Amino acid sequence: MNIWPFTRKTAETEQKSLTSPDALMESIFGLTPTSIGVSVSAQEALAVPVVANAIQLISEAVASLDIMVKRRENGAEIDVPDHPVLGLLRGEVNDWTTGFEMIRQIVVDGLTSDAGGMAWVNRVGGEPRELIRYRTGILSFDIDTSTGERRYKLDSRPIPARDVIHLLPPLSRCPLTLARNAIGIAVALDRHAGRLFTRGARPGGVLSFPKGMGEESVKKAIAAWRLSHESEDTGSKTAILYDGAEFMPLTFNSTDSQFLENRRFQIQEIARAFNIPGPMVGDLERATWSNSEQKGREFLSYCLEPWLRGLEGALGRALFSDDERGSLVIRFDRDDLTRADLSTRATVINSLIASQTINPNEGRDWIGLPPRDGGEAFLNPNISTDVPPKGPDNAA
Repeated sequence: MNIWPFTRKTAETEQKSLTSPDALMESIFGLTPTSIGVSVSAQEALAVPVVANAIQLISEAVASLDIMVKRRENGAEIDVPDHPVLGLLRGEVNDWTTGFEMIRQIVVDGLTSDAGGMAWVNRVGGEPRELIRYRTGILSFDIDTSTGERRYKLDSRPIPARDVIHLLPPLSRCPLTLARNAIGIAVALDRHAGRLFTRGARPGGVLSFPKGMGEESVKKAIAAWRLSHESEDTGSKTAILYDGAEFMPLTFNSTDSQFLENRRFQIQEIARAFNIPGPMVGDLERATWSNSEQKGREFLSYCLEPWLRGLEGALGRALFSDDERGSLVIRFDRDDLTRADLSTRATVINSLIASQTINPNEGRDWIGLPPRDGGEAFLNPNISTDVPPKGPDNAA
């Protein structure tokens, strides 16, 4: 895109090379370094339960929300329920993928890949007909180092930027990359836990003899001990020691005793990297009945909202025509995440109708009921005598 009226020199694009891989390539090939020396690939990171839980929680929460197209008029947003884009996003984006699966995968890619989540928009006659997500490397982009402009390629063929839905992660790095050290420590703790309860990490005790033994005698003593006390169905047997031998069991030190605390801290650390409150990923140490609802609002405000805003912009930029841009927007319905129980909602709706903030039909719409005759009037049913009589066709 030329900003000035004269021809400007083409800026150099960012080049990626295997001789000096960036964080994206390192993560693709499983070479992501960590502070403790454990290389963690994306697949290994997903084997950590809290990582998989966080990614699944965010992506499915976003994909589960209802999608709407709205028109901006006089500072308000009005529903456009018959826009063709809704047929794609609410139904099937192609012959093998539903809209739910596509949105979920785009968010998953944004959480796990530094390149973000991308999908190609196939247009017929200028209108989007299907959305396709390609595997890593097929749909790619280069970055202009001067302006930050992204130039997209589909199988090494340049394509217009408006034909690509691109959800970028924050800070130019995905949460999986930013949390690689915390994930590496969690992987190391998990590996140690696997060895801790076998003979690999720590022996159960030590056999000591008052006098030296030959190599063959040591081998026979070890074999006899394991046969008597370490094989199946040998529990609670009485140990018999000869020649003044002594068995000294090994106990846990203070660091080993805090092993569970260390693992719990890594859950909290990884949850912070994804901006997820601890109770949302199963850390119920500080969860109470009084703060659970507050944690849910924090999850929406500080975790989901930035991803929702980014995805709304990415979808609108790629799916609307030039004439529709600016006047039409895509919105996710956040009410599904903030909806209270039916009793609380009924109390709030009745209060809003009584204060004439909303009319009865608007309140009925909130709970999924069709409008009724006379429901457009702003009246207080508690004091007004002009309320339409209740009946089977117009009951509030």
